[in-house]
Amino acid sequence: MYIRKQGTKWRVEIVRNGTRTSATFETKSAATQWGIKEEAALIAESRGAFPRRTFAEAIDRYVERVSVLKAGERFERLRLEALKRDFPELAGKQLSKLTTADLVAWRDTRLAVVTKGSVQRDINLLSHVFTKARTEWKWMGESPLTGMEAPGDNPPRDRLPTGSEVRRILRWLGHVTARLPTTKQQETAFAFLLALRTGMRAGEVLQLGPLTVANNVATVHHKMEYRTGKPRKVPLSRHAVRLLRNFQGFTLSSESLDALFRKARDALLIKDLHFHDARAAALTRMSRKVDVLELARISGHKDLRLLMSTYYRASSEDIAGRL
Repeated sequence: MYIRKQGTKWRVEIVRNGTRTSATFETKSAATQWGIKEEAALIAESRGAFPRRTFAEAIDRYVERVSVLKAGERFERLRLEALKRDFPELAGKQLSKLTTADLVAWRDTRLAVVTKGSVQRDINLLSHVFTKARTEWKWMGESPLTGMEAPGDNPPRDRLPTGSEVRRILRWLGHVTARLPTTKQQETAFAFLLALRTGMRAGEVLQLGPLTVANNVATVHHKMEYRTGKPRKVPLSRHAVRLLRNFQGFTLSSESLDALFRKARDALLIKDLHFHDARAAALTRMSRKVDVLELARISGHKDLRLLMSTYYRASSEDIAGRL
């Protein structure tokens, strides 16, 4: 193990049995601790200490034990199943023998067909798979993602639905003002309207009803609840409360909501509009009424940078007009 200073940081390199690995840290102590763990992992691997588990087996175990606890279980499962289906050779490799080069080849192949943001989400998910496999299951040593350059996220969207687009979508879906929905299409319109008034995600909106709304506050499950251990409480505007009066709940699934919204949007020839843009529209509008900490409480963000860069979409022209 070699540790040396590079500028203001410390670099540690390990070479054992033809395997070389390295990392950079802010302090010598952190570099030393990492080096000791990695060297021990390489020694264990050379002795055959890691079980002969495949990457596909790690994915299956993650889906069964970790993803199932999350609100976004379906989307994680679909992503991981797609990796096994589209990259069978990679999935069949022994987990402890995966290399950075293997993941680089996978990354570059994916970047040829999907956006870098999609690949980045896959990498974030795989990073957690490897962390579980290493720290809890003891199936592998260092993550093969170490040293691989991540593509990064897509540029933040600045698209907001216009008033005309909202009216056209609601009309196409059969929404009738002051009437509760009675069809799947009308439920889709109602959910879109609620998202525009609450700033909630689609999955959260579909939980709204007499069992989740009390005293102008909605209590809903969310995708990070497996970490926080508690549901999210969302303060509702008077308009949202009026909309929900006498509403008994949705019968619509997330998949149907997405399909029906896309169908309406495409039929109306509206370009590049997502249901999720309603959340950004609501939070941008609310930012004119509440301070940033209150806005973060409404949106459920702990990272204010993410809130401001992704969901606050007021244009420079709008801001200039208010100055």
